[in-house]
Amino acid sequence: MTANRYGAMYGPDLTFLGVPPCTVGEPASYFDADVVIIGAPFDGGTSHRPGTRFGPSAIRQACYLPHDGSRPSLALGVDALRDLRVYDAGDVEMFAGDIERSLAALEDAVHAVTAAGAIPIVLGGDHSIALPDATAVARRHGLGRVSLVHFDAHADTGEIEFGSLYGHGQPMRRLIESGAVRGDRFLQIGLRGYWPGPATLAWMAEQRMRSYEMTELVARGLDECLTEAYALAVDDCDGVFLSVDVDVVDPGMAPGTGTPEPGGLTSRQLLDAVRRCCYELPVVGVDVVEVAPPYDHADITAYLGNRVVLEALSAIARRRRDATGDSPPWDPRRPLLG
Repeated sequence: MTANRYGAMYGPDLTFLGVPPCTVGEPASYFDADVVIIGAPFDGGTSHRPGTRFGPSAIRQACYLPHDGSRPSLALGVDALRDLRVYDAGDVEMFAGDIERSLAALEDAVHAVTAAGAIPIVLGGDHSIALPDATAVARRHGLGRVSLVHFDAHADTGEIEFGSLYGHGQPMRRLIESGAVRGDRFLQIGLRGYWPGPATLAWMAEQRMRSYEMTELVARGLDECLTEAYALAVDDCDGVFLSVDVDVVDPGMAPGTGTPEPGGLTSRQLLDAVRRCCYELPVVGVDVVEVAPPYDHADITAYLGNRVVLEALSAIARRRRDATGDSPPWDPRRPLLG
């Protein structure tokens, strides 16, 4: 691992909304971090349209407000970029032509951050990066002791794609097979469409995975399903890894992704769900994946990815503040102003 800050693989070396930079290979540069943001500009695992290598840069920049390291949340009453010590480590060098080397480099970077006691937030990149992300976090907190909450249109539990065990349709299977994450503590939210097939679904059932398909979310209500899923996530586990694929949102609201599937969540539903997850649960790692700027329109998917990160950070900050007893627990029904 290089001791020099790599910066950005594609485009200028800008940090997330102006937070201080750090270098993964120099632990002293983030010794006091609560959160470290890492870019994973990799789309060598895509099975359809590439372009997510440009996702980290787009997510970092997608905001009309000054990039001054401050973002007060109206809903939560915190300024996560100031209330937490947030750093940006830049991008991990990930060559699209060598998926095994690239994923190994990312796992090393995420593990270094978790070993320092910080929460990693990884900006993707295609969903193949979830394998090293969650594995590195599980290595820190205990294999099988971290549950996974997974927002996605797709299960990502395929076996082999194009002759490879690694790709954006397979990371969840590899995580379970390796023992990093337990199948019965794997919660998938927002699945829909026409993949995977019966054999893969049978394998998922054998692992006791819990998948909330969109028809169930509509029939029962998203809030009820989230309450159930979040309760399972903390049962007999010590932490939660949150993995958000932006294609969980309907492509009418998030067109900038490689494998769009009609009929998904609204952007508002996703943001509320991420806020709940990071406020109610002991989140120890996050990744936000599949933002593909080449297919975006007016940067709306990049903006969504940026806001997913901000909702996660703000909820983590509010959870920590409320844990001190300095304020009553956050109530989503209270008036925001006045």
